[in-house]
Amino acid sequence: MIIENKIVPLHGQKKEENRFFTMKKTRDNYTFLTQAPVHKVVFTMAIPTIISMLSTSMYNLADTYFVGSINTQSVAAVGISFAMMAVIQAVGFFYGHGAGNYISRKLGAKEEENARKMAATGFVLSFLTGLVIAILGQLFLTPLCLILGSTPTILPYTERYLGIILLGAPFMTTSLTLNNMMRFQGNAMYAMKGIMSGVLLNLILAPLLILYFELGITGAAIATLISQCFGCAILFWMTHKGQNIRIHLRNFTPNRAFAKEIIFGGTPSLSRQGLGSIATLVLNVAAGVYGDAAIAGMSIVTRISFFTYAVVIGLGQGFQPLCGFCYGAKLYARVKEAFYYCIKCGTIFLAICAVIGFIFSEPIIELFRDDAKVIEVGSMALKWQVISFPLVATIVLTNMLMQTIRKPIRANIVAAARSGLFFIPLIFILPHFFGLLGVEMCQAWADVCSFTVAIPIAWSAFRDMRKE
Repeated sequence: MIIENKIVPLHGQKKEENRFFTMKKTRDNYTFLTQAPVHKVVFTMAIPTIISMLSTSMYNLADTYFVGSINTQSVAAVGISFAMMAVIQAVGFFYGHGAGNYISRKLGAKEEENARKMAATGFVLSFLTGLVIAILGQLFLTPLCLILGSTPTILPYTERYLGIILLGAPFMTTSLTLNNMMRFQGNAMYAMKGIMSGVLLNLILAPLLILYFELGITGAAIATLISQCFGCAILFWMTHKGQNIRIHLRNFTPNRAFAKEIIFGGTPSLSRQGLGSIATLVLNVAAGVYGDAAIAGMSIVTRISFFTYAVVIGLGQGFQPLCGFCYGAKLYARVKEAFYYCIKCGTIFLAICAVIGFIFSEPIIELFRDDAKVIEVGSMALKWQVISFPLVATIVLTNMLMQTIRKPIRANIVAAARSGLFFIPLIFILPHFFGLLGVEMCQAWADVCSFTVAIPIAWSAFRDMRKE
């Protein structure tokens, strides 16, 4: 057997059996998350999580890229539909983060039975909520598309795309819930494999259905639907692998205490994603005043920004299991060390992306749509957007810190800042004075304001820890 990574012979057996045996060493998540070097833990957790986040964002990015060969209206329709997809994702993150935060703290405190009950409860509630969204979305499809910002020329494309996407809502919410619950258990690699399986299938099906079978935007939606269902099945299978908590319906416990924990832990994610959806909706309406090309250009920039942020969000989500376990074990100095380390890494990455995005803004937009007006709007919006990129790491990490250590009010303030508290008022104010330029610069100014809010909130959290 293996003792301290050295192989020693087993004794008390027959001579012919007195040989060396090897066993696959299994990592103890509790010991690893609470004792291993911070940088090692962060990157071990973050890399598969970053891949998962990038993979999730690839659904929309791939659809945007491939439908770009059809027409501007199709690109705009995918962008408009993203607001509804953001709502669906918000539900998945709500249950995944709400249940996951609780699970990580209970595993850190060695209370495994409660963790198992919460895992089953989060899973079932997520699926049922997604099912309700799918039914209501189909019943009110046309008014929903209009509310999301469809113009008369874009509406038929949006109805075709979103009508199919909504069918996969229960599987999309459940996938994200399972993904996050596994991640909070310290098993991000399993979560990554599940998410990646769906994305890879989408990258195969999307060009096949859109271009080869000439199904256009309908083909893009079908590819996404099939891939979401497949990814969900793989993720559920992954819950029965390794140290993951097995999902059993008998553990479903819909009581008030668990509901409270899900709300406290998940509301910041719901605020962040939900307000992001509202922000996208308002952005589509504001850009729609300047024509379909403006909607398409802003939609492309939104996809690109989300893809870039996915790396930092993934880094933050890699930080959360460490944060949850160490906070539950009262290792506050370790929480602080990991927090600042993640901010440093995220800021450096986004600063590099900002330089690249500013210099190559036009070629980047042209990758998605070869239309002079779309490129003009999109490149200017991208230049403004990347200016504030380096600030986003602090905002994201502060939100995830507050969420994991169960500070719901402060977590919700930070979560709501970028897309709600500042963005929504600014999207009404700036275009009034600057026209289309006001739409393009809005997110950058919202990020600056959010950054000034995040700093004192992060400081207050560590001040509270010193008092505990």
